[in-house]
Amino acid sequence: MKVYGWVVSPWMARVLVALEEAGAEYEVVPMSRSGGDHRRPEHLARNPFGEIPVLEDGDLTLYQSRAIARYIFRKYKPEFLGLGEGGSLEESAMVDVWLDVEAHQHEAAVRPILWHCIINKFEGRDRDQGVVDESVRKLEKVLGVYEARLSGSRYLAGDRISLADLSHFSNMRYFMATEYAGVVDAYPHVKAWWEALLARPTVQKVMAGMPPDFGFGSGNIP
Repeated sequence: MKVYGWVVSPWMARVLVALEEAGAEYEVVPMSRSGGDHRRPEHLARNPFGEIPVLEDGDLTLYQSRAIARYIFRKYKPEFLGLGEGGSLEESAMVDVWLDVEAHQHEAAVRPILWHCIINKFEGRDRDQGVVDESVRKLEKVLGVYEARLSGSRYLAGDRISLADLSHFSNMRYFMATEYAGVVDAYPHVKAWWEALLARPTVQKVMAGMPPDFGFGSGNIP
């Protein structure tokens, strides 16, 4: 399998963690965002929206990071989708629920914080503190829901880890590099859940390619 993109991307990292957890053999095909590789005809043939990551597995080409991660686990480790041995229709449904929550609630709250607190600073754009403050308030409400859920189960979909949990890692990695990381301390079950994710060897391996400043500070911008 080949994965096209730049490893600092949180969307790329979502796929890389899935590949590592699945124990799949894969090759990263590095691309340059600053060089406009994602807008070149050869990449638009892979993804007409000009985004990364893209996965090629034989004759199959996939884009959208959550769809790619689902495919990887369906192929190699369906238990990460609540399926397979020990799984159930109910568990797989909860994985889907919390993947949607991650996409539409968690990322929606976290993403503006990352852009205004990290990326804008290095790209010379002004920080809109009003947007940051509003996003932090939204995130606090979201984390309150997570706290209630995780007080009754070890992981979001139940008592075993799933893609629903792993999918949070990449954006959380960058959020925890901002001055608002302390927000998580108010939610002890969320904090314990995050620390458990962070301790996984697969997560540590992928995170090694994700400097907290997206590579801007070192000049290693993809």
